[in-house]
Amino acid sequence: MCRSHSTMVRLCFLMALLFPMVASAQGTVPRLCFLTFDPGTAQSPSPRFDAFFHGLRDLGYVHGKTIAIDYLPADGRSERFPALAAECVRLRANVIAASTTPAALAAKSRTSTIPIVMLGLGDPVGTGIVDSLARPGGNVTGMSSVTTELAVKRLQLLKQAVPKISRVLVLAYLVDPIAPLQVKALKEAASSLGVTLHIRDVRTADDFSAAFDAGTHEGAEGLLTTSASIFHVHRARVTELAGRHGLPAIYPFAVYAVDSGGLMAYEIIESDLHRRAAIYVDRILKGAKPSDLAVQQPTKFKLVINLKTAKALGLTISSSVLLQADQVIQ
Repeated sequence: MCRSHSTMVRLCFLMALLFPMVASAQGTVPRLCFLTFDPGTAQSPSPRFDAFFHGLRDLGYVHGKTIAIDYLPADGRSERFPALAAECVRLRANVIAASTTPAALAAKSRTSTIPIVMLGLGDPVGTGIVDSLARPGGNVTGMSSVTTELAVKRLQLLKQAVPKISRVLVLAYLVDPIAPLQVKALKEAASSLGVTLHIRDVRTADDFSAAFDAGTHEGAEGLLTTSASIFHVHRARVTELAGRHGLPAIYPFAVYAVDSGGLMAYEIIESDLHRRAAIYVDRILKGAKPSDLAVQQPTKFKLVINLKTAKALGLTISSSVLLQADQVIQ
């Protein structure tokens, strides 16, 4: 039992800090390695993943007590994922959770034995992460967010909201393998909508200004971004530039319209997918094999329209579009 003496108190404090690592090494506490583009820590993860971590806690997994969580962010640099995935292997993780496609691909290339759970990746079949949704095969399973189909839906909604649009600037993070798939689908849909796309590849937030300047120079009348974590992390900068250039835009995350003043957003309900991903982590830790767990797809979607931004842009959104919205910001 710890005494009040200062030396003993410090010793007990250090033992409390070390206990989760010791317990994990002895195999009594499972270790989860969380690979993400988004900043944060195990104690304070990105709010975007609240549903996942709350889901784990609801299932009895408390960091430092019943599970050890290594939150490894790439800090906005996808090229860091191979090293981070190698760290997960070195740490002998029992499960790896991946919140973005480059992270999942890096993890898969580093290990064929540690189970990998996707939190909601764009096109795991098209990017070669799994064999099929029904039978993923290998050591990867989880949630898919069907980003290719949703990219086309967003372009259609933008055209409905602003029928006169004929040129659309598309910001794409082509480092992420799901981006080229979205761009391909957008190009195929654009002709039938009477829209010309101006694709701009961005690698860091420093590329945003030049991309907007080039799009404006080319006569862009609207904006769409591919679904990628870089745009979520830097959403305030993207919406600020869209407003400065007077571009009506639709985004892949509702938070753009709710918190950052974006015109429109059409998203999957990520919290639902993330909660289900936590259940998959639990099932795997209890003995299930990833190859036996089918990849799940989203069932809930949300359209948000910000009428304050529409007014600032001089737009009138038709009632037919407003009736489709799940949330209208007055």
